[in-house]
Amino acid sequence: MGTSRLTEAVPRLVDLVSRLRGPGGCPWDAEQTAETIRMYLLEESYEVVDAVESGTPEELCGELGDLLFQILFLARLAEEKEQFDLADVVEGITKKMIHRHPHVFGSMNLDTPEEVAANWAKIKREEKGNSRPGFSDFNGVPENLPALLRAHRLTQRAAKALPEDEDPRGDPETVSEDMEELRKALESGDRDLVGRRLGDVLFGLAGLAGRRGLNAEDILRQTNRRFLERWADGQGEGRP
Repeated sequence: MGTSRLTEAVPRLVDLVSRLRGPGGCPWDAEQTAETIRMYLLEESYEVVDAVESGTPEELCGELGDLLFQILFLARLAEEKEQFDLADVVEGITKKMIHRHPHVFGSMNLDTPEEVAANWAKIKREEKGNSRPGFSDFNGVPENLPALLRAHRLTQRAAKALPEDEDPRGDPETVSEDMEELRKALESGDRDLVGRRLGDVLFGLAGLAGRRGLNAEDILRQTNRRFLERWADGQGEGRP
């Protein structure tokens, strides 16, 4: 990546967003707010994920551009309200990443990904003024995440906040117990109870996946894709 290209391309896109929002710009863009843009941001994020999983490099490049546009657009909205600007965003994330990588930019020695993850969680707690694991460890998990992905993040945060031998994430025995409780609920015919027990099973499976280095959201996405591929091949019946 040429530095000269980047220093020309980014300001050009920033100016484009400003023109769309400014006098003589686009009426649709001019009336947008952070609240109306957020769904486009979410959609573009999912399209980037799709491109990572099954797209070409050209498709991924294009989707990253769409997502970048939404980020710059939101930064422009904040700048208009004199809250912050794009430079604040870039400087802020640069400072944060340097602070959270003391093994790269400082003198700390961390040799494994697990050590890095544990130290990252510790640094985040200290940034929030809380050096001990607690409920605040979960504050950074967005409520608007897909539920299965949020379950993965919550169990992941819980695991990082505790010693390795106290990993609270699901194990096969716990999931089997949850399945037995679900079976009993199904026999009872209590719809609300069935829903709660199903939730327990799903949450436990998300933790079980995370404990083995997997992401339940990614696993289900792959299963959905296999299901559609089998259906397209005329094999609608049977497992994905």
